[in-house]
Amino acid sequence: MSQDKHAPAAAAVSNFIRQIIEADLAAGKHAGVTWAGKPGPAAAHAGAPLDTAKIRTRFPPEPNGYLHIGHAKSICLNFGLARDYGGACHLRFDDTNPEKEEQEYVDSIIEAVRWLGFDWGDDLYYASDYFDFMYAAAEYLIESGHAYVDSQSAEEMRASRGTLTEPGRDSPWRGRSAAENLDLFRRMAAGEFADGAHVLRAKIDMASANINLRDPAIYRIRHAEHHRSGGKWRVYPMYTYAHPIEDALERISHSLCTLEFEDQRPFYDWLLERLAEGGLLARPLPQQIEFARLNLTYAVLSKRKLIQLVQEGHVDGWDDPRLPTLAGARRRGYTPEGFRLFAERIGVAKADSWIDYGVLEECMRDDLNARAERRVAVLDPLKLIIDNYPQGQSEECLAPNHPQLPKLGRRALPFSRELWIEREDFEEVPPKGYFRLFPGNAVRLRYGYVVKCTGCEKDAAGKVVAVHCEYLPDSKSGTPGADAHKVKGNIHWLSANHADACETRLYDRLFAAESPGAGGRDFLQDLNPRSKRVVRAFLEPALKNARPEERFQFERHGYFVADRVDSKPGAPVFNRAVTLKDSWAAGDPAQRG
Repeated sequence: MSQDKHAPAAAAVSNFIRQIIEADLAAGKHAGVTWAGKPGPAAAHAGAPLDTAKIRTRFPPEPNGYLHIGHAKSICLNFGLARDYGGACHLRFDDTNPEKEEQEYVDSIIEAVRWLGFDWGDDLYYASDYFDFMYAAAEYLIESGHAYVDSQSAEEMRASRGTLTEPGRDSPWRGRSAAENLDLFRRMAAGEFADGAHVLRAKIDMASANINLRDPAIYRIRHAEHHRSGGKWRVYPMYTYAHPIEDALERISHSLCTLEFEDQRPFYDWLLERLAEGGLLARPLPQQIEFARLNLTYAVLSKRKLIQLVQEGHVDGWDDPRLPTLAGARRRGYTPEGFRLFAERIGVAKADSWIDYGVLEECMRDDLNARAERRVAVLDPLKLIIDNYPQGQSEECLAPNHPQLPKLGRRALPFSRELWIEREDFEEVPPKGYFRLFPGNAVRLRYGYVVKCTGCEKDAAGKVVAVHCEYLPDSKSGTPGADAHKVKGNIHWLSANHADACETRLYDRLFAAESPGAGGRDFLQDLNPRSKRVVRAFLEPALKNARPEERFQFERHGYFVADRVDSKPGAPVFNRAVTLKDSWAAGDPAQRG
């Protein structure tokens, strides 16, 4: 059976957006669409017909901060749909607010999208590429009676806007002639007036039930340098005006937005229709489709709150591994594949809902479990002395690099008389059901020998500082007869003479509350005081030369990554990405980590 060339990849799960796209493609809605008339760097594409089976989407971030986990959903959706239907996805920066935008944010966004595994080819654009067209379009709206210059103050405009139950009031300047409006607008652009002295508003309907249609502002005065256009402009378009124009100029077929833009869709359509009627834009016009944004428990995804966390020093910068930015997630050890799996699992819906943070963590576990080689680390070291093992002697024990991937082979773990074990693996007076080391009990040292505990040493304060044991020489794992020694406990270890000390950071969720700031309280009150713990751990020798961003499973402890910033050749610093199981399923958050 032949495959429909419009069909998505076999693994793709259908949703309402895919159904819309497939119906549009079947109807030939975008057949014969060209780039004709498009300004800016894309002018080279002018006249090039698009394949009738293709769609065009876009990911349009504003460069006023770093991308966060919520953006990963939109990135995967927009780029994924374009991939599945043989189309193109544009990366476009909506840089219409010069006071908040910086090149640093542009660079970080480009890096994050590439890290997630997506590429836009030649389709990298900026709203500022289209400022000349937007200005000309604004003059057209003035001349055709669809826009006017309002000289009310911001407070007066707010007071006359009305409410959800009461209509707004016309501005006293709404009746200005087209000639007067055009003159004022040009003088605004020339820099004659102070910020806020005038705004350009669309003339629609102050009595509309949709407040967004009550003569929305489309241009405001800003005496500010732009990170790309410099000081050329003294008026800048509002996002709600710029965004639909950008979509139309780039011949976007399906403009995917989150639900907060649903009430803006009537203005989106109104503006594009006016400009198309005037011959400034070509049909078919883009279609705006809204989907539910990502709402994640135990996190804040508000850009304002993220900026506050960074600027007030509650985290160590935009790439702090606790921060829900993509830069932070990358540094923590989360993977692009894990994010793509997450986007697939949560799907696309029309209604808002909350996703438990544990779903994201489980996606990361599933991905890392399949790819991360295993290593041994002791995070809370306690000395174990094997009294009957020869002093000065050492030997090798073999451990698999990955239990499900034998092709990755095995590595050698040095074994000697003095070892490091986890402090929790010894109890002088064990609780019921405890099968690890305690006086008189035997355990297997994983990949090594069976040992029997004979006692312990304590310091003056009564703290255990060393555990003593004896080993069974014929019990080494992998040797004939080793399986004859049956024990219930199995613990990991490292040779004290061969292990390397290393700074290891144990990260947890940044917030201890499921809904930070719920009930009107300050969201900062919900910060988790144990979101970061730094320990001096001991690592097996094979980890000494770990490369930045190389990921491993530390047996029993979780998945770790060599920090991409602080790791140095021969001296890695490790961050814990995620534990081996959900430690937030039960218990007191203060005790986790």
